[in-house]
Formats: sequence, C-alpha cells, structure tokens
Amino acid sequence: MKKINLIITGMSVIALAVTSFSCSSSDDSTNATTDAGTTTGCTAVPAVFSSNYKTAVTLSADCTTVTMKSNGTPDHVTPYWGVGHALYETQTTGQTLTPGSLSAQVFSMTIPVNPVAATTKEATSLGPIGMALNGVAIYNDREGGNVPVDSNTLTTFDRAGAHSGPGGLYHYHFNGDFTSDDDAKLIGWLRDGFPIYGRKDKDGTYPSTLDSNGGHIGATVEYPNGIYHYHCSNVNYLNSGYYILKAGSYHGTKGTFSS
Repeated sequence: MKKINLIITGMSVIALAVTSFSCSSSDDSTNATTDAGTTTGCTAVPAVFSSNYKTAVTLSADCTTVTMKSNGTPDHVTPYWGVGHALYETQTTGQTLTPGSLSAQVFSMTIPVNPVAATTKEATSLGPIGMALNGVAIYNDREGGNVPVDSNTLTTFDRAGAHSGPGGLYHYHFNGDFTSDDDAKLIGWLRDGFPIYGRKDKDGTYPSTLDSNGGHIGATVEYPNGIYHYHCSNVNYLNSGYYILKAGSYHGTKGTFSS
C-alpha cells in the first residue's frame, strides 16, 4: 500500500512541475518581439515615433500602445508666449489675440501602435484630437459651441495656425510655418494612431484620392510600405491663407488624451 502511495505522490510532483513550467512559458510569451524588432518586454518605443517626436515629448510603450506625454507648449515663436518671453513675437498685422498667454499643460495621449480601420467612424469632437511632433495639441475645424471656425475667430490665429484657449491651452487648428506649409511633412499622430501630414504627398503632388475624412492609403517617408494617413486640407479656408488640419471623423478607434 505504501508503494502505491509513493507512486501516486511522485506522479503528482511531476504534474505540478509541468503545470508550473507551462504557466511560466505562457507568461514569458508576453515579452515577445515588438514592432521595433527587439525582445525587451514590449517596452521598446517603435522607431517611427522615437525618431520623429521631439525631446519635449516623453514616450513609452507596451505591446500594443505608445504613450506621448508633454506640457503642450510650442518650441517656436508666437505672440501667445507673452511680452518678455524669449520666444515672444508680435502678432501678425491685422490679427488679434485671445485673452491671456499660453500656459504649460499636462498632456498624455495613448494610441495603438498598429492602428486599424474602425467599422463605425466616430466624429472628432472639441478638444485635443492628436499631438503634433513638438507636443502641442491638434484640434479639428470647430470651436466652442461645436461650430466651424468663423471669420472673427480666424483673426486670433498666429502664423503657426494656432491660438490659446481657456486655461492657456495653446493648440493648432491649421497648418502653419512650424508644422507643415505646402509640403509633405509629418505633423504628428491623431488619437486613432494614424499619422497626419501636410498638404502634399510623398511625391510632391496634392493627393486626389482623399476620403471624406481627409485620408487615404499610401506610402510615406515614415511608412514606406504604406499606411492609411491624413493630410491637412488643400482648401484655403475662408480665403484666410490657413488650411485646416483635420475635419470629419477618425478612420480608426481613438485612444485616450488627458489634459
């Protein structure tokens, strides 16, 4: 009888060891190869982000998402810095300013590393819809009350296509001298994980295949194998000389943006 018990106990130990090994192997598999081609527990930030976002933006990643954090302030001149600041410049002739100067924010945007098209396209809303490469928030074509930017509001934009809102939150509505000006430059990423570019395609031409949300699939400098990406509008908005960065809906499912 003791012999039988000994055999059963031995089998139990073996089974426990196998189970433990299986669980350990499963846990290790979550630290597999990342998009960056490394095996660092999925914490390596894909190069497409780390090589384009400026040092003012702190980046981190896991297996499926990348997070951008910034204080939301521009790295270029604007009258919204306020008189006395090193990056202050006077407002463009004929333009005015919104009340107050810009202030530092606490921005954190998390987006999918490998975005996919959403079955149902969600309309962009008021507030940040993306982050430019310098950490400044990207807004759509609408203002308070969810109405399109009007001729009066247009007078408040600086030459960056930006102005300051409540709480000193500086943000871009249009392209400008420091993001993309009639070119194919990468501007940043929107909350759904898809990148946004200037008015032109990689080949220097204005795209003619954009969908109703201002995007299409094609190769870019950063994505040579092709990706869905947005372009800012090529329509001179109300003959102002400004071109809207983004109108309409997201192509993918939006991630989070806290401020």
